[in-house]
Amino acid sequence: MRTVKSSFRFKGGVHPDYNKELARHLPIETLPCPAELVVSMSQHLGAPAACLVKPGDYVVKGQEIGSRKGFISLSVHAPANGLVKAVEPRLGPSGAQALAVVLDTTAVAPEGVDTAERTLLPLDWKTAAPEDLLRRIEEAGICGMGGAGFPTCVKLNPPQGSKRCDYLIVNGAECEPYLCADHRVMLERAERVRTGVEIVRRVLGDPAVRIAVEANKPDAIAALEKSFADIAGDVEIVVLPVLYPQGSEKHQIYATVGRIVPEPPALPIDVGCVVENVATIAAIADAVEKGKILLSRVTTVSGDAVAEPRNVEAPIGTKYADLIAFCGGAKEPPAKLISGGTMMGFAVSTDQIATTKTTSGLLLLSERRVFRYSSQACINCGRCLQACPMNLDVAEIGKAVESDDIAEAESLHVMSCIECGACAFSCPAYRPLTQHCRRAKNTIRARLAAQRAVLASAKGSK
Repeated sequence: MRTVKSSFRFKGGVHPDYNKELARHLPIETLPCPAELVVSMSQHLGAPAACLVKPGDYVVKGQEIGSRKGFISLSVHAPANGLVKAVEPRLGPSGAQALAVVLDTTAVAPEGVDTAERTLLPLDWKTAAPEDLLRRIEEAGICGMGGAGFPTCVKLNPPQGSKRCDYLIVNGAECEPYLCADHRVMLERAERVRTGVEIVRRVLGDPAVRIAVEANKPDAIAALEKSFADIAGDVEIVVLPVLYPQGSEKHQIYATVGRIVPEPPALPIDVGCVVENVATIAAIADAVEKGKILLSRVTTVSGDAVAEPRNVEAPIGTKYADLIAFCGGAKEPPAKLISGGTMMGFAVSTDQIATTKTTSGLLLLSERRVFRYSSQACINCGRCLQACPMNLDVAEIGKAVESDDIAEAESLHVMSCIECGACAFSCPAYRPLTQHCRRAKNTIRARLAAQRAVLASAKGSK
């Protein structure tokens, strides 16, 4: 194992104020289970889980309450013992509603119910078959915990024969402002990351490993160096320059191994790479060695309006209000509440939204950190083109979307947009360029879905 500096620098990128000093030196603390949990059936990319419980049921920690529905889907488990109060649509972190199970964790179990936590039998990863390890990752309900939430059991199972994984890239960049959850996992649970890497290497056929960490995390790099010191095989810690969006999957592939992922629908595996977040890797180690189902995650609660910024390990389904209360509450009324980071996160209107498997941060920002503005006409300065890491003509895409010319936006490769926010961050006219791209992409996806439905219906009628 060796530590090297990245040899490749992607085009574009920006340097926002990182503000990580608020929580970066604070150890992970465990939140006691709240009185109520709201567990969404849609915590991952793909089809929501099919709910298996109804109001009045009593569930036990680790029990499956939502079953995998389709190939790109994932099961959901109860994060704690509790009575199902309701099964109803609830607002999620992105602003969309999804079916959720509301648990009263204070309810007393009915007589005769075994309330012991449901766990899986530990596996010896050194002797277990790759397919058994893959099945365990699926059973534990593990998805990408860096943001997208892609089901890990699908990502680690590329088509046999046609695509081979040459590189496992472990994403520890965490380039979003304020967020420190992955940093603390690397620092405090480096041995878990080491074991998770060994397990995933066995699943993928022993690829080379590249662990990507930004240069502003020297303590995490040191912890990983110590943990991986005696690991066998082609393993490197790659120190990346501090540049947003260094944590983007495609840009991390280029920054670590110099390979370029083509335009959609191409995937990292098409260039021989699989990228997994460090928290996901640690969760895989726990699932295999300890039989632990993914029921909690580390979330950074930060911002200048929260009394005590913290890195909190909380049950999945914890309401933001409970996270804030655990951090001493708000020391002043927040002007903005953000789920995630300031670049790619979503401003939310209520603290009654609950965490999911992908909730890496919750930010409370005061009036001093937020300002009101009015979007203006494009001044053709070109700053968004310079900032865009995907080399898109974002200014022209924005104009096309404002004119409802989605076909023109599609011809300008809007589907390649990674929604990193670098364009809007750079725009002196405060144009909502990222939102324009999201709108165009959602419209295109809806059209393609409708076309697929028509084709399926036509085939079914024959």
